[in-house]
This record gives sequence, structure tokens and C-alpha cells, in this order.
Amino acid sequence: MIEGPRLPWLDATIVGITPITHRVKSFRLAVTFDRPAVAGQHVEIRLTAPDGYRAQRSYSIASAPSRDGTIELMVEGLPKGEVSGFFDGVAEVGDTLELRGPIGGAFVWRPEDGGPLLLVGGGSGVVPLLAMLRHRAAAAPHIPALLIYSVRAADEVLVQDELVRRAETEPGFDLMLNLTGDGGRRIDAALIGEALERLGAPRHTFICGANPFVGAASDLLVEAGLDPRTIRTERFGG
Repeated sequence: MIEGPRLPWLDATIVGITPITHRVKSFRLAVTFDRPAVAGQHVEIRLTAPDGYRAQRSYSIASAPSRDGTIELMVEGLPKGEVSGFFDGVAEVGDTLELRGPIGGAFVWRPEDGGPLLLVGGGSGVVPLLAMLRHRAAAAPHIPALLIYSVRAADEVLVQDELVRRAETEPGFDLMLNLTGDGGRRIDAALIGEALERLGAPRHTFICGANPFVGAASDLLVEAGLDPRTIRTERFGG
């Protein structure tokens, strides 16, 4: 596994900013890594104030691995977020910031890993899974994949148009969008059972989201008969 501290800090330039939802923006960064990225990896962003104070946060890469010299991050603006606040209210195209990566060797997928793929994302936890879906579409569209995407409200769904279009036009990809707000359905055994019936037995399962979501989804999948060794998780929050 590649450890972050062993990687150098690089200059990355913002070359594009696009609103995704009312709270999330897409940032396209131009950066030259010293190694190829893998779908599912993340980067660390470091900001330094004029007085020398530094703030650092990790963000998953949303874009599929490519050789065009850019990556995409999706950043949610948080009221008290030191780094997300910069992205939400200060960052402009042309700004340069410090970046380190790509980081991560466990929560990753390569086309040669095969499938079927079961991807389970809660809220912004869908971002690294999106990188996997985009890479699958470009490099291995024959591999079956299903995404369970659980989010509170329809206006919080990231790249909904893209996901719906992929589900409608890409053979072998299935989407289960699950809204939990206002009495909506939480992830449960019935939903997991439906996903496994539609996909079949997954060779690899990736779950990403807040701690409670990942814990619940992992338990349900193991109870449904999946081998825990085939399940990989990435967690954030309390």
C-alpha cells in the first residue's frame, strides 16, 4: 500500500469549476503524478495561510484514471470546513494549491480484477465508486456492475443525469437509487436481497460512506451470504 507521507507535495492548478448540487462543486485539477492513479484512490490537499497556518484534508478522486494530466474532485462546502470553505467560497480557476497523491492501495479496482462489481455508496461516499464506474465504462464495459446509492434527498444526488444515462445505455450496469429522507427507506435486508438478485454473486464489493452507513451495509451483506474477504470499505465521519 502506498503511504501518503512518502509522496511529495505537488503543485496542482484549478482548470475547471462546475456546480454539482447546491452544496457540492466539481473541481478539475491539472497535476502531474509520478505514478499512475487507480480508481478508488484519493489525494491530500494542503492549504497554507499567510501566517504559516496549514490545513489539510483528503478527497477521493472522482475521475477515471487517465493520461490527460487532470483529476476531478467533488467537494462539499461545509460551514466550518477549513479546506472545503476555501473550495466553496474562495477558489477560482487558475489558482494553484498543494496536492499529494494518488494515495491508497486497498480500496481500489482495476479492470483486471474482474467482476461482477457491487458498489454501495452513502452520500458523498459515492465519489470513489464513481471513479470505478467511469473506469469500467472506458476500459472494461463487459464487467457487470450495480451501484446502490443511498442519499437523503433527490437534490443531493451527485451527477444524477450521468448515472441515469449510464444505467439506460450501458449494458451490464444497474443503478439502485435509494432516498432516505422524509420517511424514505434506509438500506435493509430486502434492498440488499434485490441488489444481489439483479446482479448475481459479486466478485468484489466496495462500500463507502459515513461510519454508521458502512457498518450497516457491511453487516447486511455478510448476513446475505457474502464472503467478508470480498468486501472492502472506506469510512469517514463520526
